[in-house]
Amino acid sequence: MIGNLPYIVVGLLFTYGLFAVIFERNLIKIAVGITVLESAVNLLLIVYGYRSGGNIPVFTLAGEGSSFVLPTPQALTLTAIVIGLATSALLLSIIMVLYRHYGTLDVREIRRLRG
Repeated sequence: MIGNLPYIVVGLLFTYGLFAVIFERNLIKIAVGITVLESAVNLLLIVYGYRSGGNIPVFTLAGEGSSFVLPTPQALTLTAIVIGLATSALLLSIIMVLYRHYGTLDVREIRRLRG
């Protein structure tokens, strides 16, 4: 039906997040890049669990030979969302402490002012 479009979207999100983490100098933009990376991984898990025409796993009257959607990637994605929220909050709190200490969000300035 939609073919490889979800995989292309995952690849674009992952590439954008990776470039933001590697090439950005602002700590807030790096944190946003990490969040985008987490979203790409969550989308990839959901795409792996999808089956066209699949029934929900708790539907027991589906009959013989019917396919079911895999529940494990959905559970892993829900867990990853909660862990991603906690890591994002911790990352932003560390960025706030760094800003209060150094007065800047630029990674180059923080490295230069180390001491």
